Amino acid sequence: MPLRFVRTDITVMPVDAIVNAANHTLLGGGGVDGCIHAAAGPALFAECRTLGGCEPGQAKITGAGNLPCRYVIHAVGPVWRGGTAGEPELLASCYRTSLSLAREHDCKTVAFALISAGIYGYPIDRAVSLAVETIQEFLQEHEMTVYLVLYDPEAYQSGKLLYPEIPEGME
Repeated sequence: MPLRFVRTDITVMPVDAIVNAANHTLLGGGGVDGCIHAAAGPALFAECRTLGGCEPGQAKITGAGNLPCRYVIHAVGPVWRGGTAGEPELLASCYRTSLSLAREHDCKTVAFALISAGIYGYPIDRAVSLAVETIQEFLQEHEMTVYLVLYDPEAYQSGKLLYPEIPEGME
């Protein structure tokens, strides 16, 4: 099944699950995490409070509150420390764990925020490459449509330059 790039607000994606670039508390924060929590409403915050946080490289799944999807998968990416502190492995684990959770919950469509590329400082081109490679590896063995939401203009341009063969937009 396909991987597609989209440049939109992830909170309006009509998919089974969206993947939030969360912090370790899972209780909301800045950037996409704050936007998802704001759009989902208090039910998401209440459910996240019961989860006890999440370690970098891992992910947890909740309901979606007021969002148009069924689930929010909260993936905690690594903070960029120059690439020598296990960041690539932790980031790949975020994508693999999120995709596995989506599959376990019978999701056919998933939209990912670009994990760790915002406030966590992961270089955008490296974050895009790692996301694409990890998602494509999963899609070789599993049927699912995955959208990589590249909201930031720099991230979107980087994705299109690195992977011109990946289609844009929703199916």
